[in-house]
Amino acid sequence: MKLLEEEIRSRGQILPGNVLKVNSFLNHKIDPMLLEKMAEEWYQLFKNDNINKVVTIESSGIAMAILVALKFKCELVFAKKGKSSTLGNVLTASVYSYTKSKEVLISIERGYIKEDDNVLIIDDFLANGSAAEGLISIIQYAKANVKGIGIAIEKGFQDGGQKLRSQGYRVESLAIIDKMDYDTQTIEFKQI
Repeated sequence: MKLLEEEIRSRGQILPGNVLKVNSFLNHKIDPMLLEKMAEEWYQLFKNDNINKVVTIESSGIAMAILVALKFKCELVFAKKGKSSTLGNVLTASVYSYTKSKEVLISIERGYIKEDDNVLIIDDFLANGSAAEGLISIIQYAKANVKGIGIAIEKGFQDGGQKLRSQGYRVESLAIIDKMDYDTQTIEFKQI
């Protein structure tokens, strides 16, 4: 998605350790007009897959996922990080947070994803694939169907996207970074 690539180039900042900071428009201060266009793109990509549930992880995926759920006229469920006293009987998975450099437990209350739901996973980043794999395991445990994974920004130079695709999952990333350089603050995108 050219518009997203332009926003990443103009407003993104590369930090040491291959971290891309997009806080100024995607996951701290949010550009709702951009997110609406991204949601429309995912809707067009998955509109024939009978999506009836959108799933993400708190917190930066929620804004995008709400707009996607609106497009599909369906519910959004987000996995909570850590343990919450408000959750009852939960499905959990452990995921590695690339930006926090640690394992995080994610939880979704049982019954919020139902058997035979057709689920679209939405997330802001795909690096090593741990977050998506954690959500997939919860969705599969609930006996629902993972119809696809919508990613805003995929770090194509890491193995997450390749790993998920090789497992047969449909991954639709709106921007795939081939290379980024901290010293020059330059980014090269894969042509999709």
